[in-house]
Amino acid sequence: MTATTERTTARAALRAEPRPEYRLFEVAVVRREQLGPSFARLTFSSPELGSFEPAGYDQRLKVLLPQVPFEALEAPRGDWYAWWRALPEPVRPVMRTYTVRAARPATATSHAEVDVDFVLHGVHGGAAGPAASWAASARPGDRVALVGSCTPGTGRMWGVEWAPPAEARTLLLAGDETAVPAVCAVLERLPAGVRAVAVLEVPDIADAVDIASDADVTVEWLPRGGARRAHGELLCPRVEEIAGPLVDETSRALALDFEDVDLDAGILWDVPERAVATGPECLYAWLAGEAGVVKRMRRHLVRDVGLPRASVAFMGYWREGRAEGA
Repeated sequence: MTATTERTTARAALRAEPRPEYRLFEVAVVRREQLGPSFARLTFSSPELGSFEPAGYDQRLKVLLPQVPFEALEAPRGDWYAWWRALPEPVRPVMRTYTVRAARPATATSHAEVDVDFVLHGVHGGAAGPAASWAASARPGDRVALVGSCTPGTGRMWGVEWAPPAEARTLLLAGDETAVPAVCAVLERLPAGVRAVAVLEVPDIADAVDIASDADVTVEWLPRGGARRAHGELLCPRVEEIAGPLVDETSRALALDFEDVDLDAGILWDVPERAVATGPECLYAWLAGEAGVVKRMRRHLVRDVGLPRASVAFMGYWREGRAEGA
């Protein structure tokens, strides 16, 4: 059986598992916190969020930014995606994907809440996209919609891509600023007895934040700073430096089936269905951020360092020069 056939079979098995249902939640901003020059945390709440099912780790949701009030769109309680697709483009809400940074259930005195950390791409340079522009000026009372799970499901059908093998003892997480919310959420949930090294390239050193975890966690912040360095210029070589000593000759023998990824052929997104931890440190790598940078990191780890493909999860959150597709 080829590696491609194995992945197809595993994915078919996943599709047969119980899947969660997703719905649209109309919410309002209740708090705003500036985390650093490049990040703003918005807290959303509403009575509807009581049925939101948080799954933790790097769970994704959709944020729908209205071009007209949702009341005028008659937002659905059923098939939200068919409703969204059918709307005329001038009124269709702008949809972007984000990580659930934290979720809190309802209490006797407050509704359930969801935190989302927004990267303020290009806000000060005049080249910001619609989501970054909205987040830069959002204030309590502003209304949007979130799309997330409302009934339990299994595995990654929740929108969670964090799936290291049970035997993994050393975890390498790497990405740019768009991966920071997911990496922070993962690190905070890791149990004691696990070692994790996170390498995060950000625009400014003031974007670094403290992360509390029960695991043995080391975080390296690589600020591009005022030098106007390209995305990945600091990140790619540092990831290779860290991973190299953690991979032995036995692992390198398993990595000879390197297969590169064509960025123009589809989405850069692959999480091994049968992941393995490799080498004397039982290493597993998780890479996310700008697609071209992620492709380079993955190529370095598999082809040059010798990490098996089944030990590397990689996700292109965005691609330089292109807006996110719906």
